[in-house]
Amino acid sequence: MFMSSSRNVELKSEIAAIPSWLRRSIGKASEISTVQRIIKQRQLHTICEEGRCPNRGECYAQKTATFLLMGPTCTRSCAFCQIDKGHAPMPVDVEEPQKVAEAVQLLGLRYVVLTSVARDDLDDGGAGHFVKTMETIRQINPETQIEVLTPDFWGGTDVGETGQKRRIEMIVTAQPACFNHNVETVRRLTGPVRRGAKYDRSLSVLATVKKIDVRIATKSGLMLGHGETREEIIETMADLLAVGCDCLTLGQYMRPSLEHLPVQKYWTPEEFEELRKIAEDMGFSHVCSGPLVRSSYHAGSVDS
Repeated sequence: MFMSSSRNVELKSEIAAIPSWLRRSIGKASEISTVQRIIKQRQLHTICEEGRCPNRGECYAQKTATFLLMGPTCTRSCAFCQIDKGHAPMPVDVEEPQKVAEAVQLLGLRYVVLTSVARDDLDDGGAGHFVKTMETIRQINPETQIEVLTPDFWGGTDVGETGQKRRIEMIVTAQPACFNHNVETVRRLTGPVRRGAKYDRSLSVLATVKKIDVRIATKSGLMLGHGETREEIIETMADLLAVGCDCLTLGQYMRPSLEHLPVQKYWTPEEFEELRKIAEDMGFSHVCSGPLVRSSYHAGSVDS
């Protein structure tokens, strides 16, 4: 399918409007190609590649990677995310935990982030698959630290707060180094930005983790640029601290395509630095704030 000339002009104009501070080298081609080869050989997915993360070269060099479990197709349809959606997801690969563990070993990864698309079609929302993957990684790579970045676990057959808590408890019991769940945006914008998600439901994920095991570090993040105000960001920080969130990431939303929400504002590096200082002063133990920061950026430093 060919893009119309007007849409092509619109896309070129948007690319040209991207500030200079959002343009960066993707890193050493050799490091990226090594990871890509090992992952493709095992038919695995990473959010680094599926989400075209601008930091993947840097993370690979630091022996950190984020695996995308249970396929590349999401059962939600968030308006900002470029993960595949809109059709039935593939069946879960029961051999995926072993494949991920082998990839971790071959790549010599010291810190691994396990995330997934939302799988509302599965009975447990995929919580059991998270646990199985964690267990298998540790069998082969006992020194590797594991962070999880999960959906809200609201789908599946056992819906509601009880089902959500049961799924979260499964993962907390497996003792991740950090439990991450992103609120993504401020309360006012959650509806249009995160279709199928709820602001308070996301806060409840982080609160539940702390109620089950207060020792586990929790983490959340926002993508700025959807039209939120400075005051709303600070209110969101306060809401996260109120449920015991330890770590925070703040990054710039970058429109993946013309089918996604347009960027309302490009926050400057100076504004991100100001927000970092505010977050630290409010009480977060670890803050990463910058235009190119993503959920798993410098993830290993959370555990250090």
